[in-house]
Amino acid sequence: MNLNNKAVLEKANAAITEGDHEGFLSFCTEDTEWAFVGDKTLHGKEAVRQYMAKEYLEPPNFMVEHLIAEGDFVTAIGKIRMKNKDGETVVYAYCDVWRFRDGKMAELKAFVIETESK
Repeated sequence: MNLNNKAVLEKANAAITEGDHEGFLSFCTEDTEWAFVGDKTLHGKEAVRQYMAKEYLEPPNFMVEHLIAEGDFVTAIGKIRMKNKDGETVVYAYCDVWRFRDGKMAELKAFVIETESK
């Protein structure tokens, strides 16, 4: 399957929305690196797997407003709605900048800000 980077990200996000962590991870390189600006950086697919198991107690709901592709980069801007550890629904505004390598997601720089909780 030869998908462009935008299509790869859309398929990966669809998998995570369905709670399919392994399906999502199949679109990542083994050495993927996720930097949450102002927070933490995850190194490697196993670290991302552990993060998802802990943070995505229920599948998140992505509301992508803009998806911009240029070369090896895809930027997604939108909102994400998910439950926190207390079971409260939280909405975040986000801007994810993905770098692709050989058709897979190799690096993420994520800017995430909580906008509301219920």
